[in-house]
Amino acid sequence: MRAVFTLLLAFALTNTTLPCIAQHDTSRAYRDSLTDLQLAQTTRLLRENDSLQKAGETQKKALEQQLQLISNDNDQRKVVLQEKLAAFEQADSLKKAASLQRIARLKASHGGFPVAPFGDTLFFVYNKLGPLQPSERAQNSNHKLQQLAADPFFSPDTLNAIANESNVDVTYNELVILSITDDDALWLNQDKMQVATEYTAAIRKAILQEKKNNSLENILIRVGWLLLIIAIFSGIVYGINRLFKRLHIKVVREKDRYIKGVKVKDYALLNQQKQMGIVFSALRVIRIILILFIFYITLPFVFSIFPWTKGIADKLINWTLAPVKSAGYSFLQYLPKLLTIVVIYFITRYLAKLVNYLAEEIASGNLSIKGFYPDWARPTGSGIKFLLYAFMFVVIFPYLPGSDSKIFQGVSVFLGILFSLGSSSAISNVIAGFVITYMRPFKIGDRVKIGDITGDVIEKNLLVTRLRTIKNEEITVPNASILNGHTINFTSSSKDPGLIIHTTVTIGYDVPWKQVHEQLIKAAMATEGVMGEKQPFVLQTALNDFSVAYEINAYTDRPHQMALLYSELHRNIQDCFNAAGIEIMSPNYLAHRDGNTTTIPLEYLPENYQPGAFRVKTEKE
Repeated sequence: MRAVFTLLLAFALTNTTLPCIAQHDTSRAYRDSLTDLQLAQTTRLLRENDSLQKAGETQKKALEQQLQLISNDNDQRKVVLQEKLAAFEQADSLKKAASLQRIARLKASHGGFPVAPFGDTLFFVYNKLGPLQPSERAQNSNHKLQQLAADPFFSPDTLNAIANESNVDVTYNELVILSITDDDALWLNQDKMQVATEYTAAIRKAILQEKKNNSLENILIRVGWLLLIIAIFSGIVYGINRLFKRLHIKVVREKDRYIKGVKVKDYALLNQQKQMGIVFSALRVIRIILILFIFYITLPFVFSIFPWTKGIADKLINWTLAPVKSAGYSFLQYLPKLLTIVVIYFITRYLAKLVNYLAEEIASGNLSIKGFYPDWARPTGSGIKFLLYAFMFVVIFPYLPGSDSKIFQGVSVFLGILFSLGSSSAISNVIAGFVITYMRPFKIGDRVKIGDITGDVIEKNLLVTRLRTIKNEEITVPNASILNGHTINFTSSSKDPGLIIHTTVTIGYDVPWKQVHEQLIKAAMATEGVMGEKQPFVLQTALNDFSVAYEINAYTDRPHQMALLYSELHRNIQDCFNAAGIEIMSPNYLAHRDGNTTTIPLEYLPENYQPGAFRVKTEKE
């Protein structure tokens, strides 16, 4: 199974790597062919310029010869020829200047192909030779020079520049390394032999230097340098480890002096042990970063020791400096936008502080606005601050780096949709919270009934309202449920006119209603917490089959003690009715009165009480 997995992995890597390499080679070949065409156009322009120069020189020599044939200075023909020669020279100089400027621009934009068999560029190839394009000529020259450098019997004196019929060849014995043509000389604006001599000297010097670099003595010297750099690196790493070990010991020794924990008011954000852990972690991270930094600096020196790894050192340095330069340049380019963002942020921040100050002043009563309640101040301030920061984000968004990127915009849209879908209920609760705030159905501390829940309001925010019931249960109610249902506030009218507590009892028809009213009012007045300045009253709410329903209503200003008030009122009703000899038939009570004991407790009955007996009366006709 492992072998099959290995084969599949190798196949996948091959299928992914080879197309990338092929694509790279194809793009490189395309660039080389395009450069070949550009160099050919430049060479053609050079030839045309050279032909014009030669034609101009021929015409100039012809005019000069005609002037030499005229000996008389006063001859009119000589004056005409001199003017014609001066005009020709002026026009020719202007043409040459314009042509040279054009050629200079083309040379600057169309570089040749480098001949660099050992890393450093020796010279460039600009022109084709027969069927060979400039890129192919450069590749052939590189290959031949590498063969010469690998030749153990290489003789530098055998490397010469030899002129033939039309070109100058750089040869080694019978091997032609490179041919210098007229076009090559035109590109460099030099003589062919001069160019070939300079190339020969550069090739000889490069091959000798390459052989010297690859000599055993040089390799041993470079190995020595490598060992020295490794030793220095090891010493620096050892010193860094020793330094941080001493710092660790010093922190442990001086912990009571320097590390005392972090407190925010009375809250211990970090105790001594946690703070020491953070310090040790920071020291460990700094030590690792320093070692990696020293290692990264050492690598270019190590790779630059040997010629065949020198390119790696250049790449490492380029990889390091290129991102730094790019980041620095991007930061400088982004600096105006960053300053704009900072200005917008500070303006928004101080506007939010102003709103917060006004809200606190209104909430504390120092500032009053007609029709605006103090408990509206903080929620309104929070809403205005949210809108300010939302507007700030909208204004800042175009100045954010990458805001015009399609990916950034797509991610922003995706997050917006995700937030909208996932927070629909939360948003409905927030809107309901704002509506409830301005409706003012209750405030903190009020005794309310929301649905089937009765309790005191202990917290309300934009999302939920929390109640504490008489059983000390904390219940969280979403604001949307409150807005969609009904709410009873027992506290809002408890002072004026007063909250009415009420309960119902059913009494038989044999008891006068005035007596019942009297006893109910007496029981209510005996209840602690019932307002004495407002007289309780009784309502007869129903005439049932076996009893009359009486409802006692009493005023109280203690809504938070409703359960205790009801309990005490019920006790007082029982006591008053029992003392008055009134039986409570709630809801219905059926009894055979004769021969049965009354339902009144014994302590309320007279001492000589006797249950009634059945009475049978017989009548005779």
